[in-house]
This record gives sequence, C-alpha cells and structure tokens, in this order.
Amino acid sequence: MPNCFKLDCRDCPRLAGFLDQVRRDHPDYHARPVPAFGDAAAQLLIVGLAPGMHGANRTGRPFTGDHAGILLYRSLHQFGFASRAVSAAADDPLVLKNCRISNAVKCLPPQNKPLPEEIRCCNRYLAAELRRQAPRVILALGSVAHQAVLMACGLKRAGFKFGHHAVHDLPPVTGAGEGMRLYDSYHCSRYNTQTKRLTEAMFHAVFRDIVAELKPR
Repeated sequence: MPNCFKLDCRDCPRLAGFLDQVRRDHPDYHARPVPAFGDAAAQLLIVGLAPGMHGANRTGRPFTGDHAGILLYRSLHQFGFASRAVSAAADDPLVLKNCRISNAVKCLPPQNKPLPEEIRCCNRYLAAELRRQAPRVILALGSVAHQAVLMACGLKRAGFKFGHHAVHDLPPVTGAGEGMRLYDSYHCSRYNTQTKRLTEAMFHAVFRDIVAELKPR
C-alpha cells in the first residue's frame, strides 16, 4: 500500500540526505523515519512535529530520549494512558493504553524545521493513520501538527484556528460514522516548558478535558 509507513522512505531528498549524514556521524542512532507508537486502535491520537535529533531520531520511538518527552510521558502516565512515567528507549517495557503517538513529519529535519513541501509529502502517512485508527480525539502539539491534521482530513485552515486548549469538531475521515474532536496544545518542547509558555498545569488542563471526552457515552 503506497500510503503505509515505510522505514526506508526517501521521498524527500533533503531529509533523506540529512539522515544519511546523521547515520555516518552517529552510527548507533535510529536515523530513519520514525514509526507511530502505541495502540493501533486507540481513541486518542497525539500528533507532534517531527523526531528530535537526540530523541526519537536516536531511539526510534516518538518523544523518547529527549526533553520534549518528559512532560508528555509523565502526563500520559498520570492520566492513565501510559504504564510508566518515563519513556527511555524503544525496547523498554512502557505500554500506551488507548493512546497512540505520531508526528506530522516522520524524519528528522535540519534545525527541526521541515519545509512545507516535506510536510505535504509526508502527510499521506498521517492521513492513512487517521483512516486506519479512526480516533475519537486528536491532540495536536503545536501549530505544524495542527495544520498537518487538517491537511490529512482535507480541511482548510481558515475555519480551525490554532490556539492552546482550543477544541475543534472535525468530520469523520472515512465519510461515515462519528466525527473527531481536535484538541490543540503548545508543543512540549524544551523552549516552551522552560520559558513557561507551556506549564504542567496548562498541559494537564488539556488532558483532563480529553479524559472527560473519552469517558464511555
């Protein structure tokens, strides 16, 4: 299937060349496209930006091994979505419960800044994930993830403005059944958490609403 995740994807020449160099510099790093992680039938899908150089790009698991994952996995554990509060490596015993984590762009971009054409190229993988998983709730971490979700759903940005703790109703991706609800949060990056643009209390307020949303109807 052309839209299924490929560990050997080289469709974005700039990203593929950059990862070739990273593998030469760090032969023990994953340094390939990073697959989604978690329950494939989860009701919650979390979408980040892209793998971090010394995080997911090193370990092969989203938000694992760098600062960006500290608040995320601690929060997932506190709210019942993860079996442990720390994600250390792709082969550690952590299990996600009713939750799956992906990225708008599967490959590490230089300076952590994917180009618009790279986001578009990779978007088909996110669209395929949404169709397969059909989550009830999507949590977009940052504006790039927010825009990637809208793109994957074939929606225009104008009607769905990004903002921390904003909530948007989306139509079903399969054309039938219930729609989805998109929650926005500032990205849990080192910069955002250390400058207090995103505090733990702010992040947990979003998760409390998501937990309430996912309670059996």
